[in-house]
Amino acid sequence: MANGPEIKENPLYHLLRSGDIREFNRRKAAGEIPDLAGADLRGLDLRGMDADGVDFSNSYFRQSDLRGIDFSKANLEGASINGAKISGTLFPSQLRAEEINLSLTHGTRMRYSA
Repeated sequence: MANGPEIKENPLYHLLRSGDIREFNRRKAAGEIPDLAGADLRGLDLRGMDADGVDFSNSYFRQSDLRGIDFSKANLEGASINGAKISGTLFPSQLRAEEINLSLTHGTRMRYSA
């Protein structure tokens, strides 16, 4: 793992960075695997993204728009959501509300509970 957020070489990552959520979802559904662990996803509008089964561990979502995304089957362990918009976002059951709130307000990395 790198010390900070990474700009990935994965084509699906670049679709998210360019705001092409529809093409990201289409290619993911067709079997392409996004490499998003440790990714720099700061400040992006990710609404409508299919996050099912995606590894976002140690990724940075600072100031991103995550409203309405279903992360329930994604890996968010170690991710940070400081200042993100999260209305209607579904988080994995392994994340306690306190972890989400600390990350949202202070930028801490979210830890899964046992």
